[in-house]
Amino acid sequence: MRRHLLWRAIRARHCLRPVSDKTAAIGRDSTLCVSCVRNEAVRLPFFLAHYRRLGVTHFLFVDNDSDDGTAALLAAEPDVSLWSTGESYKESRFGLDWTTWLQMKYARGKWCLSVDADELLVYPGHETRNLLDLTLFLDRNGIRAMGALMLDLYPKGPIGDVSYRPGQDPVEVLPYFDSGPYRATRQLPKDNLWVQGGVRERAFFADTPQRGPTLNKLPLVKWHWRYVYVNSTHAMLPRGLNHAYNGPGDARLSGVLLHTKFLPVAIEKSAEEKLRKQHFAEPEAFGDYYDAVIASPVLWHQESRAYEGGEQLEELGLMHRGGWAG
Repeated sequence: MRRHLLWRAIRARHCLRPVSDKTAAIGRDSTLCVSCVRNEAVRLPFFLAHYRRLGVTHFLFVDNDSDDGTAALLAAEPDVSLWSTGESYKESRFGLDWTTWLQMKYARGKWCLSVDADELLVYPGHETRNLLDLTLFLDRNGIRAMGALMLDLYPKGPIGDVSYRPGQDPVEVLPYFDSGPYRATRQLPKDNLWVQGGVRERAFFADTPQRGPTLNKLPLVKWHWRYVYVNSTHAMLPRGLNHAYNGPGDARLSGVLLHTKFLPVAIEKSAEEKLRKQHFAEPEAFGDYYDAVIASPVLWHQESRAYEGGEQLEELGLMHRGGWAG
């Protein structure tokens, strides 16, 4: 399977048109961030500021046929290399064929973040210690990947009633989250972790929890050209990488991906994706989910927690420092 997926990525390079290639600036010790985006001009200003503050030195983006100014925004950034494609997101393994090629070519031997535009990584001590500090610790301890829990953020009222401006910290308008329950199991044959629970399961899949979203990811990896993500960034090959994270409660170093899906733009995006049918293997099965988001639900409930920062997430057991001073 790994050879097949790597070969898909090599072939997929023909689908990518370079728009702004600044990869000559990538150095031996660069920390990279790779992402596939479509119509994310609202989120990207804060996304870029957040990861620059953490220490990302170069971004590799694939723009999948945006029409909201995303490509122009990214092409103008001095530390962004941009490729464009109008090919099918679904047929490219939801963008993984494209981003895997960029990782094969540019990320070998480097620490690489793989995140979506609505994911903001935090880790123990992220307020004062950057990614270079973090990856030096991982290197010293022979750790090749760091896992993270994807934590959905949401407002107190209907998701369509909040106001958000580009560049604003999304936490200001999405200050709440579910601290639990979360459950973790392992799946064969890849030994990949499967964490479920949280607000989306509670609000949208209460009657069918097995259909709830997968919440574990491996976003930070010391990249080797033979590595490949299998299912979003939830699972990898070689399969030993999947044991870098055991979910909430794992005592090893881990982070949290603050998931800003439920900004007001989620309503428009859900209506579009329901028609495009590009985001699920069986998109017809998720029509009710899209309809529920389009209806601008209230996700807050009495057990919702207000986000207070990284120390709070550690105290709740949602991420751990695993011996790192942070």
